[in-house]
Amino acid sequence: MTTPMPKLANTDPAKKQSLVDSLRAFLPSASVLYSDEELKPYECDGLSAYRQVPLVAVLPETVEQVQHILRLCSARKVPVVARGAGTGLSGGALPLADGVLLGLAKFNRILEIDPVKRIARVQPGVRNLAVSQAAAPHALYYAPDPSSQIACSIGGNVAENAGGVHCLKYGLTVHNILKLEVVTIDGELITIGADGLDSPGYDLLALMTGSEGMLGVIVEVTVRLLPQPESAQVILAAFDDIENAGSAVAHIIGAGIIPAGLEMMDKPAIRATEDFVHANYPTDAEAMLLCEVDGTSAEVAEQIARVEDVLNSCGATEIRRASDEQERMVFWSGRKAAFPAVGRISPDYYCMDGTIPRRRLSKVLTRIGQLSEEYGLRIVNVFHAGDGNLHPLILYDANKPGELERTEELGGKICQLCVEVGGTITGEHGVGVEKIDQMCVQFDKSELTQFHAVKHAFDPDGLLNPGKGVPTLRRCAEFGAMHVHGGKLPHADLPRF
Repeated sequence: MTTPMPKLANTDPAKKQSLVDSLRAFLPSASVLYSDEELKPYECDGLSAYRQVPLVAVLPETVEQVQHILRLCSARKVPVVARGAGTGLSGGALPLADGVLLGLAKFNRILEIDPVKRIARVQPGVRNLAVSQAAAPHALYYAPDPSSQIACSIGGNVAENAGGVHCLKYGLTVHNILKLEVVTIDGELITIGADGLDSPGYDLLALMTGSEGMLGVIVEVTVRLLPQPESAQVILAAFDDIENAGSAVAHIIGAGIIPAGLEMMDKPAIRATEDFVHANYPTDAEAMLLCEVDGTSAEVAEQIARVEDVLNSCGATEIRRASDEQERMVFWSGRKAAFPAVGRISPDYYCMDGTIPRRRLSKVLTRIGQLSEEYGLRIVNVFHAGDGNLHPLILYDANKPGELERTEELGGKICQLCVEVGGTITGEHGVGVEKIDQMCVQFDKSELTQFHAVKHAFDPDGLLNPGKGVPTLRRCAEFGAMHVHGGKLPHADLPRF
């Protein structure tokens, strides 16, 4: 049972009112939220198992307002959690009872599209898909495409280093951005990166990407735009054995083919998605692959034929090419709707995010199946097979006592399994509060110490998104003892829903 959040000094009504008054001195009244009714919508991100109403929420509209907010919070030693669209799945935007929730939803403008330089300057609240839509008249697009791209924001994509179905060929967010404008905890506006392909000095751009709002608040992003491919073709392949599907993934890459996207779904995911989207998926298959190739028409024709040969040699029971662009989009619509589709068949689900070497795919899937049986919880597997990024969805019912705790324990075992086979505990969702203990498995004491040193260099008082991403050494020691002797360590006194 998780202990309640402690009553902290800044939750004192007089101090809260003083903070509200100071914020309203330079922000419009409507941009400072402090009543329970106003704050309730901000109590969690996409990981709704953990909820906490913030002390105050603010919705600035200008960079100057963000700077002023951070200066004020720094002076008063009030923690700050930055929030984008709230679609994150690791609790990275979970507020603090004694902290300010800094919402960036009003930073939603595309500032510039430069078709010659092939860049776009955007504010952090711009939706991922909106960038490609704005660039489309110039025959350009933004490559990273998380499944939540119709809703998720660019700032959050940078904070978590998001990927998507096309990250195998085109990379994660870190490979598709050039420059960031960031406000530090003391209100300084700094530029990280440059408009060119490289900039002198340390690669702080890569450091900031995936830092989960722990080092600074992003207020502008310059992204790379790519030419729309001349042609794209997708193949759907069904298998009667999930290990054969995993083998096909390795053989496609081993043949020197780098698909634009290579996704896998198991039978439960196929059936849930087909019932929801009606994409004409093979519901009797044990596993299904979606493999997309793009490039010139000649390249696509040649590579698609090679992919089909590999799929046949790996035991595919059915192979279908999308007959036209409309069917191609239907194939992908099913994959991108997999998470909400699973939401229709279970009261709750817990979305995991680990990455493994492709060659270990079959072993890991087998072990996940065994863990599912051991814990008595169904698991639906949906993942970016091409780069080994797994998204097992653990189905549970939060209304049943102890089931969430058992689900968390199972999720932790899956993360640890990823590390054991040479992988990592996250691929694109970040650590947040969800995987804070598994960081103790992934990294040793000396590595965690260096992480804290980096954090201290940017945020000496630890006010930006504290308690996320990197565990304290004390917590890791406690987790290690619990891991050896049995039992469960609470998530940093975070209240559960």
